[in-house]
Amino acid sequence: KYILRLHNLSGDRPLVLAEIGLDSYRNGLQKQAEVLSWQIETIFAKGCAGMFVFAWTDDWWRGGADIEDWDFGLVDRQRNPKTALYAVSMAMDNVPFALKNDLPLISVIVCTYNGSATIKKCLEGISKIDYPNFEVIVVNDGSTDHTADIVNGFYVKLINTTNHGLSSARNTGMYNAIGEIIAYIDDDAWPDPHWLQYIAHAYANSDHACIGGPNISPYDSGFISTCVANAPGGPVHVLETDEIAEHVPGCNMTFRKEALMNIGGFDPVFRCAGDDVDTCWRIQESGRTIGFHPSAVVWHQRRDSLKAYWRQQKGYGKAEALLEAKWPEKYNTLGHLSWAGRIYGNGFTLPMKLKKDRIFHGTWGSALFQSIYQPNGSFINSIPLMPEWYLLSGLLLLIGCLGFLWAPLLWLFAAFAVSVGIVLMQAFISAKRNSSLQPHQKKKFKYISLIVLLHMIQPMARLYGRFNNGLTPWRKKGARAEFKFIFNKKPQVFSLWSEEWQAAENWLTKIEKNLTGLRCRIKRGGDFDNWDVQVNNGLFAKGRSILAIEEHGSGKQYLRLKCKTSLTTVAYLLTILLVGLVLWSALYHQFIVSGIFGFLLTITIFRCFYEADSSLNSLYFAFKQSAGKEEVKQVKIVAKEKNYSEIKNTADLYHVTNQDFSKSENGNFAEVE
Repeated sequence: KYILRLHNLSGDRPLVLAEIGLDSYRNGLQKQAEVLSWQIETIFAKGCAGMFVFAWTDDWWRGGADIEDWDFGLVDRQRNPKTALYAVSMAMDNVPFALKNDLPLISVIVCTYNGSATIKKCLEGISKIDYPNFEVIVVNDGSTDHTADIVNGFYVKLINTTNHGLSSARNTGMYNAIGEIIAYIDDDAWPDPHWLQYIAHAYANSDHACIGGPNISPYDSGFISTCVANAPGGPVHVLETDEIAEHVPGCNMTFRKEALMNIGGFDPVFRCAGDDVDTCWRIQESGRTIGFHPSAVVWHQRRDSLKAYWRQQKGYGKAEALLEAKWPEKYNTLGHLSWAGRIYGNGFTLPMKLKKDRIFHGTWGSALFQSIYQPNGSFINSIPLMPEWYLLSGLLLLIGCLGFLWAPLLWLFAAFAVSVGIVLMQAFISAKRNSSLQPHQKKKFKYISLIVLLHMIQPMARLYGRFNNGLTPWRKKGARAEFKFIFNKKPQVFSLWSEEWQAAENWLTKIEKNLTGLRCRIKRGGDFDNWDVQVNNGLFAKGRSILAIEEHGSGKQYLRLKCKTSLTTVAYLLTILLVGLVLWSALYHQFIVSGIFGFLLTITIFRCFYEADSSLNSLYFAFKQSAGKEEVKQVKIVAKEKNYSEIKNTADLYHVTNQDFSKSENGNFAEVE
């Protein structure tokens, strides 16, 4: 566990331990040899680059005096070999570790689409793998370049298919694999020679259904690729502990074949990205775990142009929209994914710190080891890191333009400048501190300036991809508002008669599942809350409910769900601000400006009523349907500029029964809800 913690702290850098050893004076020669043997085996099995054995000889002195009451050496004071020297020699002969005879067959799968520029280097790297029992399958997903011709020059199994997307290609490889372990690697990556050794060793010593490892940018990458490797938005792993992962990226992702088959493989709706996240979540939902081995390394070439980086980040934004449609409970109101674990990797945008970190050395220097765990940043510092900060900056700029009609609003240009300055400062701090640039690269202006630019570009690309595919803060969630409950000031009480007895926890679980099916954002009441379930379908309102059950004998129950809505702090603050601006501008006879703010105030008030009624209606609908055996599902599938059959196939994939197809302006079917 200590080695794994050090690996995650050191990131992409090799880890060397200094120092290991044992005193034979107190523990005996044989015990010293035994401990050194298993220490070295563990160190290399866990992927360290090396270690220092303390020490070579027992002959030590300090301050001119011999030290005779400890013997850490591999030889004694007369340089005669001790048992430990032979133990260390034997352990070093098996670096990284001794391979067993019953090694599992591993199927290495490479999925490619127009990958002629990188597939050769990928397959050359795979051919150098030091592992005796593996096969290689290349799935050519309808490439239109010379990918197939290049692959035919290698001793691999080539499967050519029409273009159906990345998930479909990965499933094709899965169904054609004969190994009990399936290892996926991207066509622009190549493995370390010991890659499969570490993977096989990790599976042999765990029950994980999936195991991943780091993907590191090659040190000989070009200028743009190096900068992209140190920019946000790259393929990174998310760890819940130092060994258990919540997510591992698809460029270095392996599975037990039976576990992957049991969850149905990859979801074909993810054509370019997001498939790895969805599969990891489904693995965990099935009750299995995902492991991480820090030395199961692949080298992954990053994008080599700004255009390619923009396209990649825009695609990731689209993938987030698809993931939110399938896993709404994992996203917050603004549309951000809430990871349970900690994200590792280079390029993250760091918040500005008003206070420096402090090191506590203890009374009289008694705290010898500084804590390796740092406190989390505050919420205030995290706000400028959100992509929506750009929307706020744009809003300040637009309202500031009204200053040409009413001078006091010109001050908002200063607020706009401050908001942009904060982003620039964060990008500069991140480029200098949170990157794996070499020392000589950090001194070059062109590296730092491009990384700063990428920090600015990435949130905009993600926002574009999200918004273009429906993942917006104002997206539809929950049941449709019908305004039949909201105008009654008293809390609503919904009732239900059941002929079948169930525990209160089961009823609430059903209600929760139905609310999730309606894409509501839900929260359970805590130990000291007087409510059971909270529904939040937007920024401005929320609904809370509490369940009461009357027992009527013979298994019959009468259920009542008391529901009440309230506005959020954001709604109150925004309403007060807009009311103040309306009155202030009207007082100075700026009626055009006052009318604009009045229009925004009207929209805000309507949205408050809409979200409040939607929350109540969602609770009502989920409660009424909880007596049925089928879970409530509401899925919206957006498929712009696609034909009827493609949308129909997507709808069938989600088992959508109530289908309403509408045409876009050019006659193609635009969406199904």
